[in-house]
Amino acid sequence: MKVGVYFDLRNPPQWRQDPSRLYGFTIEACQEAERLGADSVWFSEHHLFDDDYLPQPLTFAAAVAARTKTIRLGTAILIAPLHHPAEIAEQCAIVDLISAGRLDLGLGTGYRIPEFELFGASLQARYRQTDNTARRLRELWGKDGVRPGPVQERLPIWMGYQGPQGARRAGLLGEGLLSIDAALWEPYKAGLAEAGHSIETGVMAGALQAYATDDPERDWPEFSEHLAYQLNSYRRHMVEGTGRPEPKPVDLQRVLGGDGAGPLGRFTYGTPEQVAAAVQSTIGDAPVETVFFWASVGGMSEEATMRNIRTICTRLKPLLNTGG
Repeated sequence: MKVGVYFDLRNPPQWRQDPSRLYGFTIEACQEAERLGADSVWFSEHHLFDDDYLPQPLTFAAAVAARTKTIRLGTAILIAPLHHPAEIAEQCAIVDLISAGRLDLGLGTGYRIPEFELFGASLQARYRQTDNTARRLRELWGKDGVRPGPVQERLPIWMGYQGPQGARRAGLLGEGLLSIDAALWEPYKAGLAEAGHSIETGVMAGALQAYATDDPERDWPEFSEHLAYQLNSYRRHMVEGTGRPEPKPVDLQRVLGGDGAGPLGRFTYGTPEQVAAAVQSTIGDAPVETVFFWASVGGMSEEATMRNIRTICTRLKPLLNTGG
């Protein structure tokens, strides 16, 4: 099992710091993750968040590529309908060149109305556009495509689709599925077979919404503030532009260990052993090659972020590599 860490570079108002310091520190955190043996770092994309959520993950990946040597660099996800395929193809090629072939491209559809309005994109056509972007990228990285091309002969594309229909779409495309949910393996496998792809090529990766600590009781009072902030922020920004009322504050006790729908409905908090068990339960027999975890949740301090990265790399990863 390969293990990675995940960044969004939030800068919440109540814990706000100098933005340049935040970006510089996050590059340092990626270097530390590499030193401690993490296999990958992943960056997410959103626009117009009031906490300055990272808007351009490939740009940031290029900066990290220049400061690291072995760790893989992923997007989880890049919002495909907001970008022209040729732009994505060229940016990916540059990151892949700087990193000497270490890029993983995770693509997703997006969902926020203000983001689609900002880019003049169609919310209704987002699934079709994301599928077509994946197809077009394969063409653009071919012999008659963009120049320079990427280092990797077949740069990995991961489809950030949720649910059975999304898993089947990823299979039809013959690309990786950016989810570690064992329940999606069957529809993903069915899509692969339907499109004539070898089932053996099916591969999955993704995030588990979890946080591991050697002392859950000690760390909960501080961590819970950041977790509540992050979940409430996502929930609030999801309804912007929809006319729906702002959701009530999240009930953390219902989210912890719960089985709510979607990434905001469940969060695992506990010891490394408990989080490792949750990973194994989630992936089952699915062909999951990588799982990654938030390095910083909701604007955590530099000290807490580095401590979390150390826990992921030195306590959690060994458990996953030995089956818990």
